[in-house]
Amino acid sequence: MLASALLLSATGLGAVPAAAAPAANDTTVTTRYGQVRGTAGERADDYLGIPYAAPPVGGLRWKPPAAPARWTGVRDAATPGNPCMQTDSSTPWGDLAGPGTPSEDCLYLNVHTPAERSLRARPVMVWIHGGGFTIGSGTFYDGGELAARGDVVVVTLNYRLGAFGYLAHPGLAGESADGISGNYGLLDQQAALRWVRQNIAAFGGDAGNVTVFGESAGGGSVCQHLVSPRATGLFDRAIAQSGCGFPLPTRESQQRTGATWAGDLGCADVACLRGKPAGELLTASTSPTARWVPNVDGRVVPLQIADALESGRFHRVPVLQGTTADEGRLTVASTYDLAGRQLTAAGYPVAVRALYGERADAILARYPLSDHGSPAEALGAILTDSQFACLQSRTARLMAGHTRSYQYEFADRGAMDHLDLPVGFPLGAPHGSEIRYVFGGVSGTPAQNALASTMLDYWTNFAHTGIPYATDAPRWNQYPKVQVLAPEAITASTTFPEEHMCDLWLPEGVPAPR
Repeated sequence: MLASALLLSATGLGAVPAAAAPAANDTTVTTRYGQVRGTAGERADDYLGIPYAAPPVGGLRWKPPAAPARWTGVRDAATPGNPCMQTDSSTPWGDLAGPGTPSEDCLYLNVHTPAERSLRARPVMVWIHGGGFTIGSGTFYDGGELAARGDVVVVTLNYRLGAFGYLAHPGLAGESADGISGNYGLLDQQAALRWVRQNIAAFGGDAGNVTVFGESAGGGSVCQHLVSPRATGLFDRAIAQSGCGFPLPTRESQQRTGATWAGDLGCADVACLRGKPAGELLTASTSPTARWVPNVDGRVVPLQIADALESGRFHRVPVLQGTTADEGRLTVASTYDLAGRQLTAAGYPVAVRALYGERADAILARYPLSDHGSPAEALGAILTDSQFACLQSRTARLMAGHTRSYQYEFADRGAMDHLDLPVGFPLGAPHGSEIRYVFGGVSGTPAQNALASTMLDYWTNFAHTGIPYATDAPRWNQYPKVQVLAPEAITASTTFPEEHMCDLWLPEGVPAPR
């Protein structure tokens, strides 16, 4: 249930020479691999389905991404590339795979530029999608409005998912000079960031001002790149939405899990696995014992995120991060109401004990039903605090000792009302509900529209300057203050850890008095 809620060295880089943005009405751009022709729009131009790496098929399955092949002529960039291999998914927002048929040949990205030309290179924002590392695509998110209103170049990308992106196995480690395996999806993301450094100037972007941002598994990926030596020099600012600080399995445990999974497929070696059809692997990847996430391999991810941040072993770029006020309610809704059942008062302690075992009594004492409107809201508060709010509060605090650290809480309690989901309790501001506010996709009440406009400005001005600000909006102070983003008012909180019971969820408890 909890999993359903989530989500190469940079040395020697050579960028293509700085180039002016395409002339008006001309959407042909020259990359180092060949020319592409995009689609001109009234507010933004779109370049879709650009390969940033070779198709990871055949002998390249479970290998680090290789450079894409060059092409001759002008490549049509009007159609997105395939989403990566994934099962069909039903979410409140629709099919996160977006258009196209899932395939192993999926390492494509999209570039969205303002239609209005500029003589000055624009900041670049590179989006890493969420989906628990098993579903989703870059194309699902249209970056055109964000690009136009924020005066930025937006890049969205696909990366290998599930078993194709995160299988760790002793045989794969044996093929690696570093003895590692399993972080292929992260390496894909880094390859896309290298492509941006090398090519984005041709689209009018500033290769020296790149912000990497993502939500859920994408936010987790952002923080993994923050601690990855192989991401050195690939970005200049970072935004992690609902995803920083998730604990990861070790290399050894993930390889044991991978070997067991392969054995269940009848494979004792990597050659057998590479000989399996993609569809068979995808079906097998839904095994409940498999966990398709990055691992702490000592190289791509050298340490647990919290340990790396505490020791200062991360890229010292400005970081903006945060969570939604009711992260866990979407998990509760998906597990109960949307599955045709209801969490009752009698079932509430049973659910907590199933999740937290011997800690359940202490947790139930801190989250009594009398403090919440319904059993679903009580369980949602537990999941919010334990899985998101307190982990992100800790990473914001640890980063603040070394760099500019900004934290937010998105608190529009009506953010998902427009979906009119058949849920018997208020969804509030659940996991993922802030994304359309960032991308410029809100058409709600005047107060919601104003909040969305301010958030888009906060995010894009952070990309421009490293400081989140918006005209006629409250100042955003660094941690320990937390910017509470609500349509009623934007305020600064100084009691976030206490409000979310972080003394219960973090080993070090509530931070020392400020």
